[in-house]
Formats: sequence, C-alpha cells, structure tokens
Amino acid sequence: PCPRASAVTYLWKLAGRPAGGSASFTDVSGQAPYAQAVAWAVKEGITSGTSATTFSPNNTCTTAQILTFLWRANGSPVVSGDNPFSDVSTGAYYYHAALWAREKGLIFGSAFNGDTPCTRAATVTYLWKLAGQPSAGASGFTDVPSSASYAQSVAWAVREGITSGTSASTFSPDNTCTRAQIVTFLYRDMA
Repeated sequence: PCPRASAVTYLWKLAGRPAGGSASFTDVSGQAPYAQAVAWAVKEGITSGTSATTFSPNNTCTTAQILTFLWRANGSPVVSGDNPFSDVSTGAYYYHAALWAREKGLIFGSAFNGDTPCTRAATVTYLWKLAGQPSAGASGFTDVPSSASYAQSVAWAVREGITSGTSASTFSPDNTCTRAQIVTFLYRDMA
C-alpha cells in the first residue's frame, strides 16, 4: 500500500490551503499520520465518514471515490453533454465526477469501472494530469520503467513531495491505496 496518502494535499491547495484540524472519528487517532488530512478533507466537503463516527481509513479507495474527491476539490462543476459510460447511471453519486474526469482527460473509454481499486500509479497520474503534466525526468525506481505511461507522474509526485517510494528503489505502482492514503496524497500535494 501507499506509504502516504497525498491526494488530499492536492485538494487542500485547490481549496486555498485551509488549516487542518483533528478528525472526530473513532477510527482516526489524533496521532495518526493522516489525521490532519482526513480532518481537512471532511471540513472542505471533499469526503465524509463512512458513518457518523467512522472514516474507515484502511478501506480500499476506488476509482469512483478518488475522482469524486478530485471533482469536489475543483468546485463540483456540472458537465453537460452525453454520458459516454456504459456503466455509469445518472443516479450514481459519482455521475458528474465521471463526466468531469473524462472532460479533463483523466480517463478514457466507454467503461468507467468505478469500483476498481485505485492504485498508486493511477493516483499520481490523475494529480499529474490536473497539474498540467509537467516534465519531471526519470523516477529512479526499478519498478517504474521509463516507458511506462505513469513514469513522469511518479517522478513528478516524488519531486513534489506528494509521495515517496515504498523503498529506496521501488515505487510499487500497482499497490492499491486506502482512503487514508488518498486523502494524504491530496493533502500533501496542496501544501
């Protein structure tokens, strides 16, 4: 799994860098490395708990969830036009997020696959694309070939302090991310 969940930092920057606070969930200790990121994400309306008292930080984050978090961080814009996805109904909580993600070039194709677990590579790629796809050089990780579609996004995310490798020589691009990790990625990207 991701050693850090930096997706929340990105959203924090987009929202004008509001101060974090302590999370009020029974499963998020005030000493948890992601506590401030969770509190910020909830305060800013990017996400909420999985119940009134729990955040479920160790639950796997899905594609629908991360793209919804990003959509909310960008002001929850309503996108007009036809729904290109065969697996997204107009009543889905992520309907507008899916259309927005497609419009922004974050995803392609006719299937959204919202329940697919979000990987470290996918997470940093979404953030990198929203940042304008800046050139970042080589990642230096043995498990991130320079020809990989996510190579630049990994190098950029590490350079920006959004995340680091899972070891000195590996990034683990296919590892899935938890809810806590995703909000931490966003939080770090925005600091």
